[in-house]
Amino acid sequence: MRPLALSELLLTELQRAESDTAAAPPLNRRLYLSLRGAILAGRITAGVQLPSTRDLARDLNLSRNTVMSAINQLTAEGYLTARQGSGTFVSDTLPELGPLSPAVRGRKLAQAASANSGSPRELSQRGNLLTAQSGSADFEVQPFAPGEIEFAEFPIQLWQKLQAKYWRSLDRDLLDYGQEGGYMPLRVAIAQYLSLSRSVRVTPEQVLITSGTQQSLDLAARLLTDHGDEAWVENPCYWGARRALQAAGLKLKPIAVDLEGMAPSAADWQQGRPRLIYVTPSHQYPLGHVMSLQRRRALLQFAAQQRCWIFEDDYDSEFRFGGRPFASLQGLDDHAQVLYSGTFSKVMYPGIRLGYLVAPTDLLPAFNTGLYDLYRPGQLMLQAALTDFITEGHLNTLIRRLRVAYQARRDELARRIQRCLGDRVQISGQESGLHLCLLFTPQCGKVDDEAIARAADAQGMTVRPLSRYYLGEPQQRGLILGYAYVPTERVPPWAQKLCQLIRSHLPD
Repeated sequence: MRPLALSELLLTELQRAESDTAAAPPLNRRLYLSLRGAILAGRITAGVQLPSTRDLARDLNLSRNTVMSAINQLTAEGYLTARQGSGTFVSDTLPELGPLSPAVRGRKLAQAASANSGSPRELSQRGNLLTAQSGSADFEVQPFAPGEIEFAEFPIQLWQKLQAKYWRSLDRDLLDYGQEGGYMPLRVAIAQYLSLSRSVRVTPEQVLITSGTQQSLDLAARLLTDHGDEAWVENPCYWGARRALQAAGLKLKPIAVDLEGMAPSAADWQQGRPRLIYVTPSHQYPLGHVMSLQRRRALLQFAAQQRCWIFEDDYDSEFRFGGRPFASLQGLDDHAQVLYSGTFSKVMYPGIRLGYLVAPTDLLPAFNTGLYDLYRPGQLMLQAALTDFITEGHLNTLIRRLRVAYQARRDELARRIQRCLGDRVQISGQESGLHLCLLFTPQCGKVDDEAIARAADAQGMTVRPLSRYYLGEPQQRGLILGYAYVPTERVPPWAQKLCQLIRSHLPD
Protein backbone atom coordinates (compact mmCIF):
# COMPACT_ATOMS: atom_id res chain seq x y z
CA MET A 1 0.00 0.00 0.00
CA ARG A 2 1.41 3.40 -1.02
CA PRO A 3 2.13 5.84 1.84
CA LEU A 4 -0.26 8.42 0.39
CA ALA A 5 -3.05 5.84 0.03
CA LEU A 6 -2.48 4.73 3.62
CA SER A 7 -2.70 8.31 4.85
CA GLU A 8 -5.95 8.84 2.93
CA LEU A 9 -7.34 5.65 4.44
CA LEU A 10 -6.42 6.77 7.95
CA LEU A 11 -8.04 10.17 7.36
CA THR A 12 -11.25 8.36 6.42
CA GLU A 13 -10.98 6.09 9.48
CA LEU A 14 -10.42 9.10 11.74
CA GLN A 15 -13.59 10.74 10.48
CA ARG A 16 -15.53 7.50 10.96
CA ALA A 17 -14.18 7.07 14.52
CA GLU A 18 -15.29 10.59 15.37
CA SER A 19 -18.80 10.02 14.00
CA ASP A 20 -19.11 6.68 15.82
CA THR A 21 -18.45 8.25 19.22
CA ALA A 22 -20.91 10.52 20.98
CA ALA A 23 -18.12 12.34 22.81
CA ALA A 24 -15.00 12.36 20.63
CA PRO A 25 -11.97 10.93 22.48
CA PRO A 26 -8.55 12.58 22.38
CA LEU A 27 -6.77 12.68 19.01
CA ASN A 28 -4.18 10.04 19.92
CA ARG A 29 -7.03 7.68 20.97
CA ARG A 30 -8.95 8.37 17.76
CA LEU A 31 -5.87 7.61 15.68
CA TYR A 32 -5.25 4.44 17.70
CA LEU A 33 -8.85 3.27 17.14
CA SER A 34 -8.75 4.16 13.45
CA LEU A 35 -5.53 2.34 12.71
CA ARG A 36 -6.48 -0.63 14.87
CA GLY A 37 -9.90 -0.90 13.23
CA ALA A 38 -8.38 -0.80 9.75
CA ILE A 39 -5.97 -3.61 10.68
CA LEU A 40 -8.69 -5.79 12.22
CA ALA A 41 -11.01 -5.26 9.27
CA GLY A 42 -8.23 -6.18 6.81
CA ARG A 43 -8.10 -2.80 5.11
CA ILE A 44 -4.43 -2.64 6.10
CA THR A 45 -2.97 -6.09 5.64
CA ALA A 46 -0.17 -7.91 7.46
CA GLY A 47 3.32 -6.91 6.40
CA VAL A 48 2.43 -3.39 5.24
CA GLN A 49 5.03 -0.83 6.27
CA LEU A 50 3.72 2.35 7.88
CA PRO A 51 5.12 5.77 6.96
CA SER A 52 7.42 7.36 9.49
CA THR A 53 5.75 9.12 12.40
CA ARG A 54 6.98 12.42 11.01
CA ASP A 55 5.37 11.77 7.60
CA LEU A 56 2.14 10.50 9.16
CA ALA A 57 1.91 13.57 11.36
CA ARG A 58 2.32 15.83 8.32
CA ASP A 59 -0.17 13.92 6.16
CA LEU A 60 -2.81 13.73 8.90
CA ASN A 61 -2.22 17.27 10.17
CA LEU A 62 -1.50 15.97 13.67
CA SER A 63 1.35 16.56 16.08
CA ARG A 64 4.12 14.00 16.01
CA ASN A 65 3.59 13.25 19.70
CA THR A 66 -0.02 12.33 18.96
CA VAL A 67 1.06 9.93 16.22
CA MET A 68 3.83 8.42 18.31
CA SER A 69 1.44 7.80 21.22
CA ALA A 70 -0.94 5.82 19.00
CA ILE A 71 1.86 3.88 17.25
CA ASN A 72 3.54 2.99 20.54
CA GLN A 73 0.26 1.69 21.99
CA LEU A 74 -0.44 -0.47 18.94
CA THR A 75 3.11 -1.80 19.04
CA ALA A 76 2.79 -2.67 22.73
CA GLU A 77 -0.47 -4.54 22.00
CA GLY A 78 1.09 -6.51 19.15
CA TYR A 79 -0.74 -4.98 16.20
CA LEU A 80 2.49 -3.40 14.90
CA THR A 81 6.10 -4.57 14.87
CA ALA A 82 9.04 -2.18 14.98
CA ARG A 83 12.11 -3.44 13.10
CA GLN A 84 15.23 -1.52 13.95
CA GLY A 85 16.67 0.19 10.90
CA SER A 86 13.72 -0.83 8.70
CA GLY A 87 10.59 0.84 10.10
CA THR A 88 7.20 -0.16 11.55
CA PHE A 89 5.10 -2.93 10.00
CA VAL A 90 1.65 -4.49 10.52
CA SER A 91 2.15 -7.74 12.46
CA ASP A 92 1.73 -11.10 10.76
CA THR A 93 0.05 -12.49 13.89
CA LEU A 94 -2.63 -10.28 15.40
CA PRO A 95 -3.43 -10.32 19.15
CA GLU A 96 -6.68 -11.57 20.57
CA LEU A 97 -9.57 -9.23 19.92
CA GLY A 98 -10.25 -6.80 22.73
CA PRO A 99 -12.86 -4.04 23.01
CA LEU A 100 -13.81 -2.64 19.60
CA SER A 101 -15.24 0.66 18.56
CA PRO A 102 -19.02 0.55 18.00
CA ALA A 103 -18.64 0.63 14.21
CA VAL A 104 -16.01 -2.11 14.09
CA ARG A 105 -17.96 -4.19 16.60
CA GLY A 106 -21.07 -3.91 14.47
CA ARG A 107 -19.23 -4.94 11.32
CA LYS A 108 -17.63 -7.91 13.11
CA LEU A 109 -20.98 -9.10 14.45
CA ALA A 110 -22.55 -8.79 11.03
CA GLN A 111 -19.69 -10.76 9.48
CA ALA A 112 -20.00 -13.45 12.15
CA ALA A 113 -23.76 -13.72 11.64
CA SER A 114 -23.27 -14.00 7.90
CA ALA A 115 -20.58 -16.64 8.29
CA ASN A 116 -22.83 -18.77 10.52
CA SER A 117 -26.05 -18.30 8.57
CA GLY A 118 -25.50 -21.51 6.63
CA SER A 119 -24.91 -23.65 9.72
CA PRO A 120 -26.70 -22.11 12.71
CA ARG A 121 -25.23 -22.95 16.09
CA GLU A 122 -27.48 -24.70 18.57
CA LEU A 123 -27.88 -24.75 22.32
CA SER A 124 -27.50 -27.93 24.30
CA GLN A 125 -30.62 -29.94 25.13
CA ARG A 126 -30.50 -28.44 28.60
CA GLY A 127 -30.16 -24.95 27.13
CA ASN A 128 -33.15 -25.48 24.87
CA LEU A 129 -35.18 -26.73 27.82
CA LEU A 130 -34.28 -23.72 29.96
CA THR A 131 -35.06 -21.19 27.24
CA ALA A 132 -38.11 -22.89 25.72
CA GLN A 133 -40.43 -20.57 27.64
CA SER A 134 -40.23 -16.83 28.00
CA GLY A 135 -37.50 -15.33 30.15
CA SER A 136 -37.59 -14.96 33.89
CA ALA A 137 -39.04 -11.46 33.63
CA ASP A 138 -42.33 -13.10 32.67
CA PHE A 139 -42.43 -14.87 36.05
CA GLU A 140 -40.85 -12.47 38.52
CA VAL A 141 -43.41 -10.65 40.65
CA GLN A 142 -42.61 -6.96 40.42
CA PRO A 143 -44.67 -3.86 41.26
CA PHE A 144 -48.07 -3.88 39.61
CA ALA A 145 -47.77 -0.12 39.08
CA PRO A 146 -44.98 1.71 37.24
CA GLY A 147 -42.30 3.85 38.81
CA GLU A 148 -39.30 3.25 41.00
CA ILE A 149 -39.31 0.48 43.57
CA GLU A 150 -40.24 1.75 47.01
CA PHE A 151 -37.50 1.56 49.66
CA ALA A 152 -38.75 4.29 51.98
CA GLU A 153 -38.62 1.98 55.01
CA PHE A 154 -35.06 0.80 54.45
CA PRO A 155 -32.47 2.70 56.56
CA ILE A 156 -30.10 3.56 53.73
CA GLN A 157 -27.89 5.96 55.70
CA LEU A 158 -27.48 3.48 58.53
CA TRP A 159 -26.60 0.75 56.06
CA GLN A 160 -24.01 2.99 54.41
CA LYS A 161 -22.53 3.78 57.82
CA LEU A 162 -22.18 0.10 58.74
CA GLN A 163 -20.44 -0.67 55.45
CA ALA A 164 -18.17 2.38 55.70
CA LYS A 165 -16.91 1.25 59.11
CA TYR A 166 -15.38 -1.88 57.61
CA TRP A 167 -13.91 -0.07 54.64
CA ARG A 168 -12.23 2.40 56.97
CA SER A 169 -10.71 -0.31 59.14
CA LEU A 170 -9.86 -2.32 56.00
CA ASP A 171 -9.34 -5.78 57.42
CA ARG A 172 -7.58 -7.34 54.45
CA ASP A 173 -8.98 -10.78 55.29
CA LEU A 174 -12.37 -9.43 54.29
CA LEU A 175 -11.07 -8.79 50.77
CA ASP A 176 -10.45 -12.50 50.17
CA TYR A 177 -12.79 -15.24 49.01
CA GLY A 178 -15.25 -16.54 51.58
CA GLN A 179 -14.15 -19.95 52.80
CA GLU A 180 -15.66 -22.55 55.12
CA GLY A 181 -19.22 -21.42 54.57
CA GLY A 182 -18.83 -17.66 54.90
CA TYR A 183 -18.16 -15.01 57.56
CA MET A 184 -18.48 -16.83 60.88
CA PRO A 185 -19.93 -13.93 62.93
CA LEU A 186 -22.73 -13.66 60.36
CA ARG A 187 -23.36 -17.39 60.53
CA VAL A 188 -23.63 -17.11 64.30
CA ALA A 189 -26.10 -14.21 64.00
CA ILE A 190 -28.23 -16.06 61.44
CA ALA A 191 -28.28 -19.24 63.53
CA GLN A 192 -29.55 -17.30 66.55
CA TYR A 193 -32.12 -15.46 64.45
CA LEU A 194 -33.48 -18.64 62.83
CA SER A 195 -33.60 -20.53 66.11
CA LEU A 196 -35.70 -17.83 67.78
CA SER A 197 -37.91 -16.70 64.90
CA ARG A 198 -38.35 -19.87 62.81
CA SER A 199 -37.71 -22.73 65.28
CA VAL A 200 -34.93 -24.02 63.05
CA ARG A 201 -32.63 -26.59 64.63
CA VAL A 202 -29.28 -25.11 63.74
CA THR A 203 -25.73 -24.50 64.85
CA PRO A 204 -23.60 -21.73 63.30
CA GLU A 205 -21.48 -24.34 61.50
CA GLN A 206 -24.58 -25.55 59.63
CA VAL A 207 -25.23 -22.10 58.12
CA LEU A 208 -23.70 -21.57 54.67
CA ILE A 209 -23.74 -18.04 53.24
CA THR A 210 -24.84 -18.07 49.60
CA SER A 211 -25.87 -15.48 47.04
CA GLY A 212 -29.52 -16.38 47.58
CA THR A 213 -32.08 -19.13 47.15
CA GLN A 214 -31.13 -19.82 43.53
CA GLN A 215 -27.55 -20.63 44.45
CA SER A 216 -28.61 -22.62 47.51
CA LEU A 217 -30.92 -24.79 45.43
CA ASP A 218 -28.38 -25.17 42.65
CA LEU A 219 -25.75 -26.29 45.16
CA ALA A 220 -28.11 -28.82 46.77
CA ALA A 221 -29.17 -30.22 43.40
CA ARG A 222 -25.59 -30.59 42.20
CA LEU A 223 -24.38 -32.34 45.35
CA LEU A 224 -27.38 -34.51 46.20
CA THR A 225 -28.81 -35.58 42.85
CA ASP A 226 -27.67 -37.14 39.60
CA HIS A 227 -28.72 -36.35 36.05
CA GLY A 228 -32.07 -38.00 35.35
CA ASP A 229 -33.16 -38.24 39.00
CA GLU A 230 -36.75 -37.31 39.82
CA ALA A 231 -37.60 -34.15 41.76
CA TRP A 232 -41.02 -33.34 43.14
CA VAL A 233 -42.11 -29.73 42.75
CA GLU A 234 -45.29 -27.94 43.73
CA ASN A 235 -47.73 -27.26 40.92
CA PRO A 236 -47.96 -24.29 40.42
CA CYS A 237 -44.32 -23.72 41.22
CA TYR A 238 -41.76 -20.97 41.70
CA TRP A 239 -40.14 -20.46 38.28
CA GLY A 240 -36.62 -20.10 39.73
CA ALA A 241 -36.80 -23.53 41.34
CA ARG A 242 -37.89 -25.08 38.05
CA ARG A 243 -34.97 -23.46 36.25
CA ALA A 244 -32.38 -24.55 38.82
CA LEU A 245 -33.61 -28.15 38.94
CA GLN A 246 -33.89 -28.43 35.17
CA ALA A 247 -30.37 -27.05 34.82
CA ALA A 248 -29.19 -29.86 37.11
CA GLY A 249 -30.73 -32.39 34.70
CA LEU A 250 -33.56 -33.51 36.98
CA LYS A 251 -36.91 -34.82 35.80
CA LEU A 252 -39.60 -32.69 37.39
CA LYS A 253 -42.75 -34.33 38.66
CA PRO A 254 -45.49 -31.76 39.36
CA ILE A 255 -47.42 -32.40 42.57
CA ALA A 256 -50.77 -30.67 43.00
CA VAL A 257 -51.30 -28.04 45.69
CA ASP A 258 -54.43 -27.71 47.80
CA LEU A 259 -55.34 -25.58 50.81
CA GLU A 260 -52.95 -27.65 52.96
CA GLY A 261 -49.98 -27.20 50.64
CA MET A 262 -48.28 -29.84 48.49
CA ALA A 263 -50.76 -32.69 48.11
CA PRO A 264 -49.25 -35.94 46.80
CA SER A 265 -51.80 -38.47 45.62
CA ALA A 266 -52.09 -41.97 47.08
CA ALA A 267 -50.11 -43.25 44.09
CA ASP A 268 -47.42 -40.64 44.72
CA TRP A 269 -47.05 -41.71 48.34
CA GLN A 270 -46.92 -45.41 47.42
CA GLN A 271 -44.91 -45.39 44.20
CA GLY A 272 -42.98 -42.13 44.23
CA ARG A 273 -39.19 -42.34 44.30
CA PRO A 274 -38.00 -38.74 44.21
CA ARG A 275 -34.43 -37.86 45.02
CA LEU A 276 -35.35 -34.27 45.98
CA ILE A 277 -38.59 -32.54 47.03
CA TYR A 278 -38.87 -28.77 46.66
CA VAL A 279 -41.49 -27.08 48.86
CA THR A 280 -42.51 -23.64 50.14
CA PRO A 281 -44.50 -24.81 53.19
CA SER A 282 -44.87 -21.54 55.11
CA HIS A 283 -46.31 -19.57 52.18
CA GLN A 284 -46.76 -21.64 49.02
CA TYR A 285 -45.51 -19.80 45.98
CA PRO A 286 -47.53 -18.49 44.24
CA LEU A 287 -50.90 -19.54 45.76
CA GLY A 288 -49.97 -18.57 49.32
CA HIS A 289 -51.35 -21.62 51.15
CA VAL A 290 -49.73 -22.83 54.38
CA MET A 291 -48.84 -26.51 54.66
CA SER A 292 -50.79 -28.17 57.46
CA LEU A 293 -49.06 -29.94 60.33
CA GLN A 294 -50.50 -33.28 59.23
CA ARG A 295 -49.15 -32.81 55.70
CA ARG A 296 -45.75 -31.74 57.05
CA ARG A 297 -45.43 -34.85 59.17
CA ALA A 298 -46.47 -37.07 56.27
CA LEU A 299 -43.89 -35.46 54.01
CA LEU A 300 -41.13 -35.83 56.60
CA GLN A 301 -42.02 -39.48 57.21
CA PHE A 302 -41.99 -40.17 53.48
CA ALA A 303 -38.58 -38.49 53.07
CA ALA A 304 -37.13 -40.55 55.92
CA GLN A 305 -38.48 -43.81 54.49
CA GLN A 306 -37.36 -43.09 50.93
CA ARG A 307 -34.04 -41.47 51.95
CA CYS A 308 -34.80 -38.46 49.77
CA TRP A 309 -34.04 -34.83 50.50
CA ILE A 310 -36.47 -31.99 51.15
CA PHE A 311 -35.47 -28.47 50.15
CA GLU A 312 -37.48 -25.96 52.21
CA ASP A 313 -37.63 -22.53 50.59
CA ASP A 314 -38.65 -20.11 53.35
CA TYR A 315 -38.55 -17.03 51.14
CA ASP A 316 -40.81 -14.50 52.92
CA SER A 317 -41.88 -15.99 56.25
CA GLU A 318 -41.02 -12.74 58.09
CA PHE A 319 -44.11 -11.07 56.66
CA ARG A 320 -47.04 -12.68 58.37
CA PHE A 321 -49.72 -10.12 59.15
CA GLY A 322 -51.62 -12.03 61.82
CA GLY A 323 -49.89 -13.79 64.70
CA ARG A 324 -46.41 -15.28 64.68
CA PRO A 325 -44.93 -16.86 61.56
CA PHE A 326 -45.42 -20.60 61.24
CA ALA A 327 -42.54 -22.74 62.49
CA SER A 328 -40.25 -24.20 59.87
CA LEU A 329 -40.58 -27.67 58.41
CA GLN A 330 -36.93 -28.24 59.25
CA GLY A 331 -37.68 -27.74 62.94
CA LEU A 332 -39.93 -30.83 62.88
CA ASP A 333 -37.37 -33.02 61.11
CA ASP A 334 -35.96 -35.80 63.33
CA HIS A 335 -34.00 -37.50 60.52
CA ALA A 336 -31.97 -34.58 59.11
CA GLN A 337 -33.54 -34.88 55.64
CA VAL A 338 -34.42 -31.16 55.26
CA LEU A 339 -32.22 -28.43 53.84
CA TYR A 340 -33.53 -25.02 54.88
CA SER A 341 -33.02 -21.91 52.70
CA GLY A 342 -33.72 -18.23 53.25
CA THR A 343 -32.74 -14.87 51.81
CA PHE A 344 -32.25 -11.24 52.81
CA SER A 345 -33.38 -9.99 49.39
CA LYS A 346 -37.02 -9.76 50.47
CA VAL A 347 -36.35 -8.10 53.82
CA MET A 348 -33.64 -5.62 52.81
CA TYR A 349 -33.35 -5.02 49.06
CA PRO A 350 -33.25 -7.43 46.07
CA GLY A 351 -29.75 -6.57 44.93
CA ILE A 352 -28.07 -7.47 48.20
CA ARG A 353 -27.81 -11.05 46.90
CA LEU A 354 -27.12 -12.65 50.27
CA GLY A 355 -28.91 -15.72 51.52
CA TYR A 356 -28.25 -18.79 53.61
CA LEU A 357 -28.58 -22.53 53.47
CA VAL A 358 -28.86 -24.68 56.60
CA ALA A 359 -27.46 -28.13 55.78
CA PRO A 360 -27.47 -31.33 57.84
CA THR A 361 -24.30 -31.75 59.89
CA ASP A 362 -23.01 -34.82 58.07
CA LEU A 363 -23.19 -32.99 54.72
CA LEU A 364 -21.17 -29.96 55.83
CA PRO A 365 -17.72 -31.04 54.58
CA ALA A 366 -19.12 -31.73 51.10
CA PHE A 367 -21.25 -28.57 51.03
CA ASN A 368 -18.38 -26.33 52.17
CA THR A 369 -16.18 -27.79 49.45
CA GLY A 370 -18.89 -27.52 46.80
CA LEU A 371 -19.77 -23.95 47.72
CA TYR A 372 -16.15 -22.84 47.44
CA ASP A 373 -15.14 -24.85 44.38
CA LEU A 374 -18.25 -24.10 42.31
CA TYR A 375 -18.96 -20.46 43.15
CA ARG A 376 -15.90 -18.87 44.80
CA PRO A 377 -18.07 -16.89 47.25
CA GLY A 378 -16.98 -13.51 48.56
CA GLN A 379 -18.59 -10.20 49.64
CA LEU A 380 -17.13 -10.55 53.14
CA MET A 381 -17.28 -6.78 53.65
CA LEU A 382 -21.01 -6.93 52.97
CA GLN A 383 -21.37 -9.95 55.24
CA ALA A 384 -19.60 -8.12 58.06
CA ALA A 385 -21.91 -5.10 57.73
CA LEU A 386 -24.95 -7.40 57.67
CA THR A 387 -23.72 -9.05 60.87
CA ASP A 388 -23.85 -5.70 62.68
CA PHE A 389 -27.22 -4.93 61.10
CA ILE A 390 -28.60 -8.10 62.68
CA THR A 391 -26.83 -8.10 66.04
CA GLU A 392 -27.56 -4.42 66.74
CA GLY A 393 -31.29 -5.08 66.29
CA HIS A 394 -31.76 -3.15 63.04
CA LEU A 395 -33.08 -6.19 61.13
CA ASN A 396 -35.90 -6.83 63.61
CA THR A 397 -36.76 -3.13 63.64
CA LEU A 398 -36.91 -3.08 59.84
CA ILE A 399 -39.10 -6.18 59.72
CA ARG A 400 -41.59 -4.62 62.14
CA ARG A 401 -41.81 -1.44 60.06
CA LEU A 402 -42.18 -3.38 56.83
CA ARG A 403 -44.99 -5.51 58.22
CA VAL A 404 -47.00 -2.38 59.01
CA ALA A 405 -46.31 -0.80 55.61
CA TYR A 406 -46.93 -3.96 53.59
CA GLN A 407 -50.11 -4.78 55.47
CA ALA A 408 -51.50 -1.32 54.69
CA ARG A 409 -50.74 -1.77 50.99
CA ARG A 410 -52.17 -5.27 50.95
CA ASP A 411 -55.37 -4.19 52.74
CA GLU A 412 -55.95 -1.31 50.33
CA LEU A 413 -55.31 -3.45 47.28
CA ALA A 414 -57.48 -6.33 48.50
CA ARG A 415 -60.31 -3.99 49.54
CA ARG A 416 -60.51 -2.33 46.13
CA ILE A 417 -60.32 -5.64 44.29
CA GLN A 418 -63.11 -7.12 46.36
CA ARG A 419 -65.26 -4.02 45.99
CA CYS A 420 -64.85 -3.94 42.21
CA LEU A 421 -64.84 -7.63 41.29
CA GLY A 422 -66.89 -9.15 44.10
CA ASP A 423 -67.40 -12.90 43.91
CA ARG A 424 -65.78 -13.13 40.49
CA VAL A 425 -62.40 -13.52 42.16
CA GLN A 426 -61.04 -15.16 45.26
CA ILE A 427 -57.99 -13.67 46.93
CA SER A 428 -55.59 -16.42 47.93
CA GLY A 429 -52.74 -16.28 50.42
CA GLN A 430 -53.25 -12.76 51.70
CA GLU A 431 -52.39 -13.61 55.32
CA SER A 432 -48.68 -13.10 54.62
CA GLY A 433 -46.05 -12.41 52.00
CA LEU A 434 -45.38 -9.78 49.38
CA HIS A 435 -48.01 -10.60 46.76
CA LEU A 436 -51.66 -11.44 46.26
CA CYS A 437 -52.95 -14.25 44.08
CA LEU A 438 -56.31 -13.54 42.43
CA LEU A 439 -58.17 -16.70 41.45
CA PHE A 440 -61.01 -16.38 38.97
CA THR A 441 -64.08 -18.23 40.23
CA PRO A 442 -65.98 -20.77 38.05
CA GLN A 443 -68.69 -18.25 37.18
CA CYS A 444 -66.10 -16.38 35.07
CA GLY A 445 -65.65 -19.35 32.76
CA LYS A 446 -62.26 -19.88 31.12
CA VAL A 447 -60.52 -16.54 31.58
CA ASP A 448 -57.45 -15.75 29.49
CA ASP A 449 -55.16 -14.53 32.27
CA GLU A 450 -52.27 -14.09 29.83
CA ALA A 451 -54.35 -11.67 27.75
CA ILE A 452 -55.15 -9.67 30.88
CA ALA A 453 -51.46 -9.54 31.79
CA ARG A 454 -50.59 -8.25 28.31
CA ALA A 455 -53.32 -5.62 28.46
CA ALA A 456 -52.12 -4.50 31.90
CA ASP A 457 -48.57 -4.22 30.59
CA ALA A 458 -49.80 -2.00 27.75
CA GLN A 459 -51.24 0.35 30.39
CA GLY A 460 -48.03 0.40 32.45
CA MET A 461 -48.99 -2.21 35.05
CA THR A 462 -47.13 -5.43 35.81
CA VAL A 463 -49.14 -8.51 36.76
CA ARG A 464 -48.34 -12.17 36.14
CA PRO A 465 -50.72 -14.83 34.78
CA LEU A 466 -51.07 -17.74 37.20
CA SER A 467 -51.36 -20.21 34.32
CA ARG A 468 -47.70 -19.66 33.44
CA TYR A 469 -46.58 -21.13 36.78
CA TYR A 470 -48.04 -24.56 36.10
CA LEU A 471 -46.18 -27.52 34.68
CA GLY A 472 -48.55 -28.94 32.11
CA GLU A 473 -52.18 -27.93 31.80
CA PRO A 474 -53.11 -25.09 34.20
CA GLN A 475 -55.55 -26.13 36.89
CA GLN A 476 -56.59 -22.57 37.73
CA ARG A 477 -56.51 -19.18 36.10
CA GLY A 478 -55.64 -16.03 37.94
CA LEU A 479 -53.24 -13.15 38.41
CA ILE A 480 -50.30 -12.59 40.74
CA LEU A 481 -49.91 -9.03 42.02
CA GLY A 482 -46.82 -7.81 43.83
CA TYR A 483 -47.48 -4.87 46.16
CA ALA A 484 -44.43 -4.68 48.42
CA TYR A 485 -42.43 -2.19 46.37
CA VAL A 486 -45.30 0.11 45.35
CA PRO A 487 -45.38 3.46 47.19
CA THR A 488 -48.33 3.36 49.55
CA GLU A 489 -49.97 6.51 48.19
CA ARG A 490 -49.96 5.04 44.67
CA VAL A 491 -51.79 1.84 45.55
CA PRO A 492 -55.39 3.23 45.42
CA PRO A 493 -55.35 4.83 41.94
CA TRP A 494 -53.49 1.98 40.31
CA ALA A 495 -55.57 -0.65 42.08
CA GLN A 496 -58.70 1.02 40.72
CA LYS A 497 -57.25 1.13 37.23
CA LEU A 498 -56.24 -2.53 37.40
CA CYS A 499 -59.66 -3.60 38.64
CA GLN A 500 -61.38 -1.81 35.77
CA LEU A 501 -59.08 -3.50 33.28
CA ILE A 502 -59.74 -6.96 34.78
CA ARG A 503 -63.46 -6.35 34.76
CA SER A 504 -63.38 -5.46 31.07
CA HIS A 505 -61.98 -8.93 30.32
CA LEU A 506 -64.58 -10.84 32.32
CA PRO A 507 -67.98 -11.91 30.99
CA ASP A 508 -70.94 -9.73 31.97
